[in-house]
Amino acid sequence: MKFEDLVKLYEEKKKKYGVDTYKHISELLKEAKILHKKDWEKHPTEKNDHEQSWKGFKGSALEKMILHITEDAVKSLGLKIVSGKKFERTDPKNLSLDLKQVKKNLAIDYGKFGFHLPDVDLVIYDPKDCKVLAVLSSKSTLRERIAQTGYWNLKIKNDTLIKHVKVFFLTLDEDGTLTKQFPTKKGRAIVERDTDGSYVMTEANIDESDKVKMFDKFIDDLKKLLR
Repeated sequence: MKFEDLVKLYEEKKKKYGVDTYKHISELLKEAKILHKKDWEKHPTEKNDHEQSWKGFKGSALEKMILHITEDAVKSLGLKIVSGKKFERTDPKNLSLDLKQVKKNLAIDYGKFGFHLPDVDLVIYDPKDCKVLAVLSSKSTLRERIAQTGYWNLKIKNDTLIKHVKVFFLTLDEDGTLTKQFPTKKGRAIVERDTDGSYVMTEANIDESDKVKMFDKFIDDLKKLLR
């Protein structure tokens, strides 16, 4: 299964749901899993079963879907959004001058242990000066990565040169961690205290707060960073 197949599924749902299509990404991925399994069954391997294969594909697919959904809106603000994997997987010599500067502007100083990039899925920056405005992590559930996201936010906020960078978590919240504000589950507590916020892509009713919002608020909040 290719990413283009996911885009086709998304565009089909967009015809039905319009601006609320983001609430149906979990539904889309369930349909994609069936197609993915059909492809996997043509070339199964002994080293992994379909669930393992799907888990890896799903994480990458969610990241790419978020990039696809947000890219035009981000560009309309005069900004650019790029996959964090570009910095980790691309030979530095092959990065554009802009991306080399973005990488430099995102690196965290570990003193004698050097400079290292935070583990993030997407990076939003201003192409005029390559200043990084925000980094995004994305997962289907909070338990997969929220503590790690909280860690990177603390490291970024403690680094004088990049403390302005916002750290956001985008999630399908398939385990319902963010549904209720009180009683507060651990994952939501981390979002509320140790990140700059989370945007939720779900049909479920969410108790929103300053830090936990539905995904449709994301671009408006991004605009505020330009003021």
